[in-house]
Amino acid sequence: MARQAFPVVLSAPSGTGKTTLAHLLVDSMSNLQISVSYTTRPMRGHERNNEDYHFVDAAEFNAMIKRNAFLEWAVVHGHQYGSSEEWTQQKLDEHKDVLFDIDVQGGLQIKKRFPKAVLIFILPPSMEELESRLRGRGTDPDDTIAERLKDARQEIRIGLDQYDYVINNEKLDRALFDLTAIVRTHRLLGFDRDKIRMKLLGE
Repeated sequence: MARQAFPVVLSAPSGTGKTTLAHLLVDSMSNLQISVSYTTRPMRGHERNNEDYHFVDAAEFNAMIKRNAFLEWAVVHGHQYGSSEEWTQQKLDEHKDVLFDIDVQGGLQIKKRFPKAVLIFILPPSMEELESRLRGRGTDPDDTIAERLKDARQEIRIGLDQYDYVINNEKLDRALFDLTAIVRTHRLLGFDRDKIRMKLLGE
């Protein structure tokens, strides 16, 4: 049965486990592909170019902005991030849903472009737990962590006010179950009932 593909947006404060959930969701569902963002930030740890992100310099990123190559883009924690317009449209045309692991600025841009996009915000169990996770990374100094926690409060406000769904990532398996249920429900809602009526009833 034919249905219209749609974007799925996951957003969350840094350190909430959004990227882990995004990859688990893609691994657990067919016809769902994750969008690899372009970014000007430096590569971290074991990250790989063109798999975790497309790492580019500011000049290349700005050139892409000028030629309207991005479906959405934003500045997050001092670095630029963007999602490919051409790649996204190609996947949607192939009837594949596209998963975006992006911030709330980008999520709201995608919702304007694709009103049927599903926006899902991932909450940390508590602000104390979020701070513990950020410190546990061992990658950021205290002032950076303080800035991320400040940003997190604003992101949570936007998620609660403007996102379609809110999920608490206190337990990873439960959060993944809820994510899967949301995507499956929206797939069922997306079937073209007129085509089904024609095929089954000839009407």
